[in-house]
Amino acid sequence: MPVAKGTSLDPDRTRAAMLEAATVVFYERGLDGVGIAELCSSVGASKETLYRHFGSKDGLIAAVLQARSDRNNAWLRRAAATGGDDPVAQLTAVFAVLGEWFDQPQYRGCALLNAATQRHFEPAHSMAVQHLDGYQALLTEIAAAAGVADPDRVGRQLLMLLQGATVMADHLALGRAAADDALAAALPLLATSGTD
Repeated sequence: MPVAKGTSLDPDRTRAAMLEAATVVFYERGLDGVGIAELCSSVGASKETLYRHFGSKDGLIAAVLQARSDRNNAWLRRAAATGGDDPVAQLTAVFAVLGEWFDQPQYRGCALLNAATQRHFEPAHSMAVQHLDGYQALLTEIAAAAGVADPDRVGRQLLMLLQGATVMADHLALGRAAADDALAAALPLLATSGTD
């Protein structure tokens, strides 16, 4: 990153600024929609700086995807926590924040799944799997708290609804309605008692 003469270098700040800028570029243009020279220009860094911090474009992609996954999983967990101990309130809160996200003008779907769709190879594939595992863990915890008979299965079903809403909100421009419709389908899954 260019710094004014006499300013000390801060590698952590440089890396964070590059990650933030690359996150925007990759989300807007896709992983392969921008070459390394343009990417370096967009993030305000030389190729040498990019390689020093990330090793390669794939290293930068992996760092961007990991940071995005960590941030999104923490965001959904915070949303669920606002529901207190009530699983229905937790699930409702998760879909409510998703609906807000879907209504954002810059919304372009799930960055991790977009990446895995663009690249059916590493690092995008395994990072998308890890990302979905984090979502599924939260949804399975909510299902278990609701006392359903098979929380793992219901967690998967909830994930399908969540990801389906994410895709529909993007490709059909449904916005918040996609989250509302998915929640309407999801709530009956939590009503299944653990007694079969």
